[in-house]
Amino acid sequence: MNQIINMIIRQVMHQLVRRGVNAGFDQASKIGKRRNQPEVDADGNPVQQRQLTPEERAERRARRQARQNTGHAKQSMKAMRRFSKF
Repeated sequence: MNQIINMIIRQVMHQLVRRGVNAGFDQASKIGKRRNQPEVDADGNPVQQRQLTPEERAERRARRQARQNTGHAKQSMKAMRRFSKF
């Protein structure tokens, strides 16, 4: 009798988990779709995005490079800490 109850509970829990995972993926896909939509003004017309100036492009590139350098430095420090343990 106990095995039957456990089997039913396991099946019900499996269905609940599967529904939760499906709902989560649905929500994540909605967020991704929303992010790729173009901007619109109050009338619903698409907003023209302005082009970046060369200075803005250079600044953006420098910030991105600084973030990457920081990440590489953190990664190197983690590796050094791991190797220095022994």
